Amino acid sequence: MLAESLEYLAIKPDGTYLDCTAGLGGHTSAIAQRLTAGGKLISNDRDAESLEMARKNAAQWADRIEFQQGNFSELNLSRLNGQVDGLIADLGVSRYQLTTGDRGFSFQADGPLDMRMDQSQGHTAAELLNHSAEKAIADWLYQLGEERRARKIAGAIVRARPIRSTLHLAGVVERASPRTGPLHPATRTFMALRMVVNREQEELDALLERAPRIVKPGGRIVIISFMSLEDRKVKECFRELARSGRALILTKKPLTPGEQELRDNPPSRSAKFRAAEILGTDDSQ
Repeated sequence: MLAESLEYLAIKPDGTYLDCTAGLGGHTSAIAQRLTAGGKLISNDRDAESLEMARKNAAQWADRIEFQQGNFSELNLSRLNGQVDGLIADLGVSRYQLTTGDRGFSFQADGPLDMRMDQSQGHTAAELLNHSAEKAIADWLYQLGEERRARKIAGAIVRARPIRSTLHLAGVVERASPRTGPLHPATRTFMALRMVVNREQEELDALLERAPRIVKPGGRIVIISFMSLEDRKVKECFRELARSGRALILTKKPLTPGEQELRDNPPSRSAKFRAAEILGTDDSQ
């Protein structure tokens, strides 16, 4: 949803912007080329490989971009507070991550069950699955993946341990919960595990807490989510900001991709786009 992002960010040529999820550099490049020499873009991502590709893809505008690696919870508040004219976060997994087998995000190809966005930190999905209690696994699948057959799948995973690879896990899940529709039975399991491995709910909470302080009055926040859990968090954050008089909600209902984008990029079908304008700061912060 690039066009919508640029429209709602209302980019000022000499403004300061923060792309919290650089990915391969799509939003970063589009924002940077609209800035003049007086403008600045901070392009952040927790995935070192993605950040390097974003750097190469946006090399033409390198003089306007500062690249940095880190989680949402590591955004430098003392440096950024009230300094940013617009912030964008495009949540979820990039096409590169999904189609690179050795990253372990997908069962499209066999590979190590890693799923870490920052491969220098934390436990892999395989380590979590092979050493966690069955109840913990079931809770992850049910609460994060909204998987109705969470207990059955968790039991099958424990019995099949050690889980060795992406296709091994996908096969275990499919045998425990056979396909009944177009969605592969392992889709929700993989999604939930990725969220656990990367602490995505905690990181989103950190972003939603920081964003209203980072963006200056009159600045915009744009967040694109792909799961109902994430969209609910964003919606409630914006509503609370509006109730307290700190923000104006610009999208009363979430925007969704148009027909052309759905044809060009089918995975965008689950995207929910929300935007808000900051009106003031919280004096208690």
